[in-house]
Amino acid sequence: MKRLLKSFVTISALSSVVVAPIFLSGGQASASPRPTENGTDASYIGVGPSGGITNGGQKGDAATFGGNVTGRYKLGDTPLSARGQLLWGNETTAIIPQISADLGVGKGTNIYLGAGYSFVEKDGKPSPLGNKDGVALTAGFESEVGNSFMVYSNATVGVDAYKNSPASAVNLSGGVGYRFR
Repeated sequence: MKRLLKSFVTISALSSVVVAPIFLSGGQASASPRPTENGTDASYIGVGPSGGITNGGQKGDAATFGGNVTGRYKLGDTPLSARGQLLWGNETTAIIPQISADLGVGKGTNIYLGAGYSFVEKDGKPSPLGNKDGVALTAGFESEVGNSFMVYSNATVGVDAYKNSPASAVNLSGGVGYRFR
């Protein structure tokens, strides 16, 4: 029952970060925003490869290769965004809702720093970001490619992300996103 409740809460948190922007953008004008001279205000959902590059030194702590689904929703005129990452591997998935501070560094391009929490679906099983729940810190970049697409890449550190080990997990992800706003 506890595992079912944990799964429900983590899936609900990620769903609200990813799905709410679609409903909130429904009443806006149909003209897509364009890249600004300094950064991008794009909201998007993307997919690509993901891989853990560390292990905790214990059985079941192996670095895991898999994939990611990443979403960004720009929060108004602030330099903040709501983000969500879903990192999956062979045995389990890490769900990471985050808030980020974004900095425009060029036309249609941002770098960002984010903080959130990683929920590992099956505690003790290796995901691309460790094998237990914990604080997640992310640094990355995103850039517009044409009017409807984005490319993104990030590194995420799961603080104390392994059972029976003080080690932190490091994950690298990237991909192509579709701009919905």
